[in-house]
Amino acid sequence: MPAPLIGITADGDERTYKCARAYSEMVAESGGTPIILPHRLDRLDEYLKLCAGFILTGGDDPRMEEFGAATHAKATPLDPQRQAFEVALLRAAPADLPLLGVCLGMQMMALVAGGTLDQHLPDTLPSHDSHWGQKTHAVEGEIGRGLVLSHHRQAVADPGRLVVVARAPDGVIEAVADPACRFRLGVQWHPERTADPHLGRSLFARLVKSCG
Repeated sequence: MPAPLIGITADGDERTYKCARAYSEMVAESGGTPIILPHRLDRLDEYLKLCAGFILTGGDDPRMEEFGAATHAKATPLDPQRQAFEVALLRAAPADLPLLGVCLGMQMMALVAGGTLDQHLPDTLPSHDSHWGQKTHAVEGEIGRGLVLSHHRQAVADPGRLVVVARAPDGVIEAVADPACRFRLGVQWHPERTADPHLGRSLFARLVKSCG
């Protein structure tokens, strides 16, 4: 059987696309073939036919007006073409198409599923520093327990139709899943930089295996 193609979203601006190499390396080590996806809405149907699964990577902060709220003054707004592409991808992806959302990717999953965000944890969470600066902290839930590496100032407040499958000790939602889908998992941490294999590289292996 050929290695399944895994489409990986990227950051972008008017000149470049960029994506951390660790995502591609984890996919390849898990038996998949990684490809980086330009933000072409006119090619979305082709991407959906070509790719056996997708990874929505980390990045800046969602532009919230699309979801009925003002964007926080201290947010770093996401490239609008990337946001439009990822929203369209999430809305178009069929339930049997595996998808892994990382950090921003998990937040986009929740927003498209009707959820909401806490847009600036320093305003609401005394332990916000434990989630910032490439620090490790514990998570626990249906997905398992262990230490993960985090770097975020926003978090999912309400997962919408998704279900919570892990939290941090301070209550922050750390992982969500869509039970109506074959494999649709979002994690607030960065599994491509998490040392614990169960909560790190094995998530990529689960994604690739789900494409079989």
